[in-house]
This record gives sequence, C-alpha cells and structure tokens, in this order.
Amino acid sequence: MRTIGLIGGMSWESSAEYYRLVNQRVRERLGPLRSAQLLMHSVDFGPIERAQHEGRWDDAGAILEDAARRLHAGGADCIVLRTNTMHKLADRIEAATPLPFLHIADPVGRAAARAGVRRVGLLGTAFTMEQGFMKDRLAQRHGLEVLVPGADDRAEVHRIIYDELCVGIVDGASRERYRRVIGALQARGAEAVVLGCTEISLLVKDEDSALPLLDSTALHAAAAVDFALGQS
Repeated sequence: MRTIGLIGGMSWESSAEYYRLVNQRVRERLGPLRSAQLLMHSVDFGPIERAQHEGRWDDAGAILEDAARRLHAGGADCIVLRTNTMHKLADRIEAATPLPFLHIADPVGRAAARAGVRRVGLLGTAFTMEQGFMKDRLAQRHGLEVLVPGADDRAEVHRIIYDELCVGIVDGASRERYRRVIGALQARGAEAVVLGCTEISLLVKDEDSALPLLDSTALHAAAAVDFALGQS
C-alpha cells in the first residue's frame, strides 16, 4: 500500500470526515481489520482563513507548500489537499515536491462522465464559485458546463460554510436554504450539483437534494484510496 500524504485542517471538521471515508473504503476493499497508510499535516486554519479573505494568497500558499514538503520528507507517496478553495494554489503546491498531486476536480469530473452529466451546478465558498480554478478545470479537462448560484445565494452559501460548518454547526434552516439554492440551479438546467466544498457534505445528503450529488469529499477520498492501492 502506498502512503497518502494529506494536507488537512481546512477545516478539521471535514478532514476528520475524510479520514473516516478513506479508512472505511480501505476496509471495504481489503478486509475488516485493514486501514489506510497515511500521513496528515493538519494546518492551523485561522491564519489561512484570514489570508483568504484579505487576498494574501501568497502567504497562504507558503503555508501549504511547507506542508507538502513536510509530507514528502515524512515518506508520503502523493499529496492530497483536503480543501477545494485552496486548489486555487494547486500549481504552487504541486511544484513544491516531485510527488503526484491528486487534484480534487478530477474525480468529480470523472464521476460526472460516468453519470452522463454535462451541466452541473457548483456550490462552494465564494472563492470557488466566483473564480476560475475549479470551474475552468471541470470545463476544460472534463467538458462540463458549470453553473453557479446568483449573487445573494452565493453569499449565503459562503457564510454558512465559514460561520457554521467550519465550526461544527449543522443547522436545519441552513440545510433548507441549500435545498432552495439547489432547486434554483435545477430550474436553470443543472443535471447534478457539485458539493465543491469539503464541509458541505456535513449538511447536505442525497435525500436533501433535488439533483444527484457529486460530493468532492467522498470522490476525492476514493481517488486517494485508488492511488494507495495502485488502482489509478
């Protein structure tokens, strides 16, 4: 088994879920007492969150480059960045080590192709919904048309992520707001919705959505296990 190098902590709420998913999948494939071989470098999210909202992406990138190098030095065989938003800096993190970097958009794109989906709605932080680093990769590498919510809905989706989900609050009213946002995307022609923030799956489950879900957390975790077991 190859060793997964995991950059986590953004937030640790979703990193804990990712750790569970990876180990659960290894157990399902290899047997009841098997678990993943991995290293995790969990960062302090506070300075990174401040850098995000202040536009200091170079400062945030330096933290994650250091995390990648530490994982490489510790014996990791790949780098898995446990956050959609910080894939804005994927090129910098990938360049920090010679290790394979498992980009979070790619398993999402492959899942859409398997499902025969061509037009998706994208939920995530404002950075993910409004900037091109996720949308462009899904469009250019996987041929997807990507829709995002309107401005007011984007602001509320973003607020719920940072003010609630990142601090462990799962609120029924917020779930209902996400349901309405997904319904609006469906009305515009979305065939599925990408949960493009690793915390959203803590709030929104299959039964909460009028559209099929492409959960970046679960799909990225599965891709990491495929790599670890030599199946990718």
